[in-house]
Amino acid sequence: MPARMRKFIGMVVLVVLVVLYALVATAIASHRLAESPWYVHLAFFGLSGVFWVVPAMFVISWMERGGRRKDASGS
Repeated sequence: MPARMRKFIGMVVLVVLVVLYALVATAIASHRLAESPWYVHLAFFGLSGVFWVVPAMFVISWMERGGRRKDASGS
């Protein structure tokens, strides 16, 4: 797959991932944490704001992997 196509697909996947992740995190917080104190909300959104990076790392790694293999083979 060409590097430009891989990066385009990865970008679309990242945007969809962030939007869906934000919606799910907000839905969980509104249903499970509605009666919780402010510091529980702060901890939840702080942690969920960092955890989206884990799946994003895999997508970014996949996006960059194709370019390195092509360069390493000398073609």
